[in-house]
Amino acid sequence: MHPLSRRSFFALSGGAAVVTAAAPTIAATPARPPGLTSLVKTATPIAPQERLARVAKVQSLMQKRNVGALLVESGSTLDYFTGVQWWRSERTTAALIPARGAVLIVTPFFEEPSIREMLQVGGDVRTWKEDESPFTLLAAAIRERAGDRPLAIEPTTRYFIVDNIRKAVGAGRDVVPGDDLVRACRLIKSPAELALMQAANEVTLGAIRHVHQHVDAGMTAEEILKMHAEATVALGGKHEDALVLLNEASAFPHGSAKPQAVRKGSVILIDAVGSLHGYSSDVTRTWVFGADPTPRQREVWNTVKRGQEIALETAKLGAPVGAIDKAVRAFYEGKGWSKDYGLPGTSHRTGHGIGMDVHEPAYLVRSDDTPLEAGMCFSDEPGIYIPGDFGVRLEDCWYMTATGPKLFTPFAASIERPI
Repeated sequence: MHPLSRRSFFALSGGAAVVTAAAPTIAATPARPPGLTSLVKTATPIAPQERLARVAKVQSLMQKRNVGALLVESGSTLDYFTGVQWWRSERTTAALIPARGAVLIVTPFFEEPSIREMLQVGGDVRTWKEDESPFTLLAAAIRERAGDRPLAIEPTTRYFIVDNIRKAVGAGRDVVPGDDLVRACRLIKSPAELALMQAANEVTLGAIRHVHQHVDAGMTAEEILKMHAEATVALGGKHEDALVLLNEASAFPHGSAKPQAVRKGSVILIDAVGSLHGYSSDVTRTWVFGADPTPRQREVWNTVKRGQEIALETAKLGAPVGAIDKAVRAFYEGKGWSKDYGLPGTSHRTGHGIGMDVHEPAYLVRSDDTPLEAGMCFSDEPGIYIPGDFGVRLEDCWYMTATGPKLFTPFAASIERPI
């Protein structure tokens, strides 16, 4: 299993159970809420041909940069290039993508059938047994496939893997970052990727709509989260993670350890992440339960929505993505909110890149000068937080096109009609 995320930790400590499984597990089938049916019956996974084109692209980039091979351990980038969906553990599974030739995967002997079943791009699978070293196999493959050229390392690869490979290949082999190679492939989404993200976000918004319609006084964050997870599955998606922040906890961007329950006038903030065939969604809504919003709550909610709008109005092809964050902050600071990511105000960036990972480059933070290109995808979530009182976050994801930004989910209409 993956370790719990920061979000999941706070959800658990606040009484909302979140369990994230990385390896196949046996679990109880969630109850199906009445009236909900799948929204994704026509969704199509990424085809092997597209993965082969991705491999060809990264190989072309390696040839231009005189890199011999790219090492990719288990994780989203392994899935991106090969279709192999594998979790990280002390047992190394990794792919070597040479600048020329077929992909090679090294994995434990007893995992070979599973790896071959998922592998969509052909190539070789080499196995190691429990008393053997995977790094001996990888070092031999590097010498065989990369010649004397540098070895690039996928950016999230764990240090013990890099360290053991360095030792196994010996002195004289340059080991270089592979960030630019991976980023050049994953940053721009294809039509097939965008279609999956569209469907995933629609499911997540639909599940939040179900919660909005059925939440009741006395419910705990755990009960609301369970309702959302069941709705996500009923609508055809995979529930990955969620924050349910109630009352003063809504002022903590990623949650509070203090248990909360819904009461008349509660601020409810739900930030939900789902996925479909490996592609992520991320949607947040905030509303007031069972009472009219106070003037202050309405003012903050409307300010955050305007911040979302300014983010998209600022999104221009070729402009640095950080300009989006700067524009939103200028608007907020003009209304008296804190400067420089301070509180009360917006203590986090305006948004993040999204794709197979829910957080990936580029980032809508003022220091990111990545030029905005068609096909890039981001969240838009410039929340405002007032410690000790409440917070408001509205989040929708969008992608850039040749004619401007396009939302996966529509902005909330008002604090009374958040969905």
